[in-house]
Amino acid sequence: MKATFGMGCFWCSEDVFMKIKGVRSTAVGYMGGRLENPTYEQVCTDRTGHAEVVQVDYDPEAVSFEELLMVFFANHDPTTPNRQGPDVGTQYRSAVFFHSPEQESAAKAMIERLQPRVSRKIVTEITPASAFWKAEEYHQKYYVKCGLRMH
Repeated sequence: MKATFGMGCFWCSEDVFMKIKGVRSTAVGYMGGRLENPTYEQVCTDRTGHAEVVQVDYDPEAVSFEELLMVFFANHDPTTPNRQGPDVGTQYRSAVFFHSPEQESAAKAMIERLQPRVSRKIVTEITPASAFWKAEEYHQKYYVKCGLRMH
């Protein structure tokens, strides 16, 4: 099954999900915008509407979508619109791009569960998955290629 998350810089996002038991593979790219096959440079202009995302292929027998959602929410600030740390722009928005009605329901339920635990409003966008445009090869598994690991 597939899950797609926008949670800021996709290098960091991919590194987090790569380590989860039950995740078969990951890829970073762009989703939610108006331009077909955008480049990194185009997305960075903040004019294409795309989010930087990590797309996760996972085994639901080994890891549930809810578990992936917990990882998603634990590894970024879902209360900052269009910003994660020093990265600012719509491409860094918090987003769950759902691939099924079940994923949509699970994401909304998770926000309802988490909202009372945080002081600011959770602004995570819950949106149907659209075309996934894989980012340039040098972005894939970036931290592994550079000898860096986040956690």
